[in-house]
Amino acid sequence: MTNEAVATYRVVVNDEEQYSIWPADRDVPEGWRSVGESAPKDECLAWIDENWTDMRPLSLRRAMDADAVS
Repeated sequence: MTNEAVATYRVVVNDEEQYSIWPADRDVPEGWRSVGESAPKDECLAWIDENWTDMRPLSLRRAMDADAVS
């Protein structure tokens, strides 16, 4: 079993609603915040696959929505 197989991660999200994973034993980088609980890497990636349904950054989605209203 590799070290990565037993490592614990957390799902993090930034202000643009872009997701990533981060080692649970390290401080979350500035500009990111934790979402949910720590879990093995495959569970974190599965959570992202289920929940990050629109890959566009939040600012782009807002701009496109504003253009659609105009």
